[in-house]
Amino acid sequence: MNRDEPELMGTSSIPAQFTEAELKLLQVLVYQECGMHFDERRTHFLQDRLQRRLKECHLDSFYSYYRLLISKEGKDELAKLLENLTVNETSFFRNKAQLDLFHKHILDDLIRRKQAQRDYSLRVWSAGCSTGQEPYTLAMLIADSLAYYYLRNPQSAAVPSPKPLVPPPWKVEIIASDISYSVLRTAQEGTYSETQMASVDYSYRLRYFDKTGERYAIKKALKEIVHFDFHNLKTEYLPQRNDVIFCRNVMMYFDEAEQKRLLKKFARCLNLQGYLFVGHAESLLALTDKFTMVHRNSGTAYQKVEVSG
Repeated sequence: MNRDEPELMGTSSIPAQFTEAELKLLQVLVYQECGMHFDERRTHFLQDRLQRRLKECHLDSFYSYYRLLISKEGKDELAKLLENLTVNETSFFRNKAQLDLFHKHILDDLIRRKQAQRDYSLRVWSAGCSTGQEPYTLAMLIADSLAYYYLRNPQSAAVPSPKPLVPPPWKVEIIASDISYSVLRTAQEGTYSETQMASVDYSYRLRYFDKTGERYAIKKALKEIVHFDFHNLKTEYLPQRNDVIFCRNVMMYFDEAEQKRLLKKFARCLNLQGYLFVGHAESLLALTDKFTMVHRNSGTAYQKVEVSG
């Protein structure tokens, strides 16, 4: 979802600008709550979002708003502020090179290894899932890959018709999380406009969506393997035992120290030889020794490695 450009507030009682000390107080609070870091380049964005929240709360000074944020009664407002500080831009099948790497190489590797171990579970975490296009895309790609299981498995003829989306004995779970309750509600609803469906081709629309009027709804079978939940990446209570983690265009909100802490958490949350995807403009270079880069045809991911000591 693309957020609108900053607009003029039209309320003279709200400060046009905030002092450096006031912004610093807010930056520290936000950093402590969720790890997001705002440098000088994003001062205008921060001021704009702060003005919007003051107007919404009918407050006319920074300190009255700050006192609300740190009070017991201000928990809901703090959550709304954090929602407003993230830019929830997303789309189906975003970054084709990465998804080709996931679909054509990494899923094949995972399925092959798990079959050899007689482990028929796949668990993927979409961290920072926004309005749901990413986890639903991953669900479609996994369903496609497992469809070939019917062709390779001699027992597939015994599976009743119509065949289930996930062939037994496979079990697939996609955890999709975000810090914004509002985008999670949209994601759980799972309905999208024609504009939002622009990157979804006809075959995927036919197999995985039901059209009602001008909206496209995720089919029930696909929806059932995606589970949405609120998660703050600053905390230690994160989904465990994942085969793959997608956390794209999230680390750019963090400073280097917080990025390093987050990567340690991701390493703990991944199974042995699990994979991590970050944004195409993000890199793990010099941040961690717990991953090695996997690169094919312009697509990049990182595989967890065992570090001695």
